[in-house]
Amino acid sequence: MRNLLLLAILVPALAAGQGPLRVPATVDTLPNGLTLIIHEDHSVPIVTTNVWFHVGSGDEKPGRTGFAHLFEHLMFMGSQNAPYPQFDRLLEAAGANNNGSTTEDRTNYYEEGPSTALPLMIWLEADRMGWLLPTMDAPKVDLQRDVVKNERRQSYENQPYGLVYDYLPKLMYPAGHPYNWPVIGSMTDLSAASLEDVKDFFRRYYAPNNATLVVAGDVKPDDVRALVRRYFADIPRGPALERPAPAPFTVKDTAITLEDRVQLPRLFMNWHTVKGWHADDAALEIASYVLTGSRTSRLTQALVYAGELATGVQAYQDGKRLDGDFMLVATARPGKGLDTLRTVIDAELAKLAAEGPTARELEEAKNATEASFLRGIQQVSGKADRLNAYYYQTGNPDSFQADLDRYKAVTAADVQRVVKQYLRASRVMASVVPQGKLDLAAKKGVIQ
Repeated sequence: MRNLLLLAILVPALAAGQGPLRVPATVDTLPNGLTLIIHEDHSVPIVTTNVWFHVGSGDEKPGRTGFAHLFEHLMFMGSQNAPYPQFDRLLEAAGANNNGSTTEDRTNYYEEGPSTALPLMIWLEADRMGWLLPTMDAPKVDLQRDVVKNERRQSYENQPYGLVYDYLPKLMYPAGHPYNWPVIGSMTDLSAASLEDVKDFFRRYYAPNNATLVVAGDVKPDDVRALVRRYFADIPRGPALERPAPAPFTVKDTAITLEDRVQLPRLFMNWHTVKGWHADDAALEIASYVLTGSRTSRLTQALVYAGELATGVQAYQDGKRLDGDFMLVATARPGKGLDTLRTVIDAELAKLAAEGPTARELEEAKNATEASFLRGIQQVSGKADRLNAYYYQTGNPDSFQADLDRYKAVTAADVQRVVKQYLRASRVMASVVPQGKLDLAAKKGVIQ
């Protein structure tokens, strides 16, 4: 209901604009290869910087995983002209904040603060891109290696149901595929990494020709260009990078059971699908909403409310740069086994594949998707990250309307087809059950 209400507020505002959704931006490239994208927005006196290094866990090598996420931490450990902990302290003193994140495909670093803080933000970003390596030593790497290991314990080893995320990449993607290991890496690989291994990874990937800087908000483009030239122009270009496409593959129908210190059993079902912006990517996202996106969605009703078999269920399509997968997760109510949930899920998938969604289901899914999309770009920081994402994915930072149009164009026949093609195919199924309760696991079942 809240999604639809928000949409009712936002859509008239867009309609009043009498044109497509636009986030105008300029694109410049420095001689060293750094791409600069500027979006001017004077609605509030706020500015954000958003750097995407086009390096993620997919660029790591087997046996040396976890480096991209390790650098998410190391980049805040000080550089030659801003030694630790000046990066955080200087920004906080200026009223700004900062953070970063890592995926299989990229690592981003972002700051947001008053427009007066822009020169400081630009200088700090440039200093760690150009002059981090001279200050990197074994104590810094060891300190952040331990922090990352502790994060891994919190998210995997000591997190209820967490270990399943260590198994799924290996089961979903074949050996040698860039998505064959988790983003955070393995304990063994993190322990084995030498200081020189880490430095080599930085030299290869953290260079201006492998990065895009978005500056958005209360700025004058000419002032931004002058600042960026002043601080980034002397940073040397890195090596040219080649990323061969992974070989095609099919997922083997698999069912595993993991015992964990949990109270309730949980079922994970995963299918190999398509990468982001593939022609079927949007239809799969709409299908996920039809299945679990609202109180009245098919699986939510069948499992949680009408059936009273599960405490919750959710699904999503994860279209990455090279490949994609669809995950469905359901947690059983006390006393219920996962094979019962699996049977209901298979029946609902078969029904959706046979009949497709109703007109009302399709309309609700599209409205909710559009509302979520618009919420994500209400603030300048959200727009900045999308500008970077669209430039990386499509080559055009202002792809907002094109992205929205993908979802608007999905038909009932599209949803029916992708459910039949992808979600009625071989899958990886993982049952996580309380210790000693193996009888609660789901059986592989037969897909009809």
